[in-house]
Order: sequence, then structure tokens, then C-alpha cells
Amino acid sequence: MALSDEKYLSLTTFKKDGTPKPTPIWIADLGDGTMGFTTNQDSWKVKRLKNNPNVMLQPCDMKGEIEEGTTAVEATATYVTGGPEFEKVRGLIDKKYGFAVKVIKVLNSVRSMLGKGGQSDTAIIITLK
Repeated sequence: MALSDEKYLSLTTFKKDGTPKPTPIWIADLGDGTMGFTTNQDSWKVKRLKNNPNVMLQPCDMKGEIEEGTTAVEATATYVTGGPEFEKVRGLIDKKYGFAVKVIKVLNSVRSMLGKGGQSDTAIIITLK
């Protein structure tokens, strides 16, 4: 199974000092040899990618627990805020995850009203090494 076919992946980004920071993500195949997901431009994932585009991917569950018998894969990631690339990734995530996306959007709206984040406006594009 291709990584982009997984329901959840653990994305590991790296702090300035090299400390790995894994987090579970949804992922979509972009059809051109890359895959992507959406996040908020103020997320720690984006902040860490600004310093280091190298990432690791590995199948996991919704809590980020790594699936037994899987191996981490090296990749690089770039990000784009808004525009056609973002819209493409958002559309593919919406299609793959359906109702769950609607629930997350509502929760993000509530968090935004509380001053704790906002809606996804940035696409992370991942290329395997």
C-alpha cells in the first residue's frame, strides 16, 4: 500500500536543535508523485519546516501510535499558503475524509473564536526521497 493510501501518517518534523516532533496527519495523493495535507500557517509544523524541510513519514493511528511492522520513510516538504495548490490539496482531503473534515472545521472555528488557532489555510506538499 502506498503511504498516501493510509488513513493516518505520523509526520515527523525537526526543531532547530534536531529534536524530532511527530504528529499524526491526514494525507492525500496529489497524483504527481507528491502527497499533501492542510494546516494553519501559524502551526508548529510550518514553523519547523521553515528551518528544515526534511521530514519522516510512517503509518500510524489517529493518536499517532506507529503501526507495528512499518518503517519510517524520508521525505522533504514545502508549504504554500492559499492559491490553487492549497485548494487542490484541500479538495482532495475533503474528498478522502468526508464528514470528519466538516467536524474538524467546526472545531477549528470554535478554537479560532477562543483565540487558539484558525482554519487551515496552508498546504504542505511532501516529496519522498
